[in-house]
Amino acid sequence: MHYVAIVNGTEREVEIVEIGAERYRLTMDGRTFDVDARSIGDTSLSLFLNDHAYNIESERTPDGAQNLLVRGEVVSVEVLDLRKVRLRRVQESAAGAGGPAEITSPMPGKVVAVLVKEGQEVAEGQGLIVVEAMKMENELRAPRAGKVTSLKAKEGAAVDGGAALCVIE
Repeated sequence: MHYVAIVNGTEREVEIVEIGAERYRLTMDGRTFDVDARSIGDTSLSLFLNDHAYNIESERTPDGAQNLLVRGEVVSVEVLDLRKVRLRRVQESAAGAGGPAEITSPMPGKVVAVLVKEGQEVAEGQGLIVVEAMKMENELRAPRAGKVTSLKAKEGAAVDGGAALCVIE
């Protein structure tokens, strides 16, 4: 499976392939590692990575990332599947400074719910539209507070990736 790992603020492309029981082949930034990973309780993990052993303690942060304690050093890690990366990028681009924020569909799919009306005031983070793609529902949220000035999304409608669904000013 392909992922994006954000390690101490730096995005890295990651591919993980299961090669046996608790054994994985991890490719990150073109380098490949064989990993033996075993849980030792709720917050501890033992890794054997290319002939090196690591005991890792983890703590989930409020924003969903993990702080990992590895050999006395704290490493912030957030792992996102490609769908979450696309959603995040759409929301970040819509949150750009000034001007109207156009909310677009991150991928082709079907609008399954429209949670707002044109002219409605919305708060930052409020759900606007739900798009279903590959049997996964993706709730698109307001990147900032404002007013819905244009609403093109209609329940049941098929949409292309990048299609404009609504505008917030």
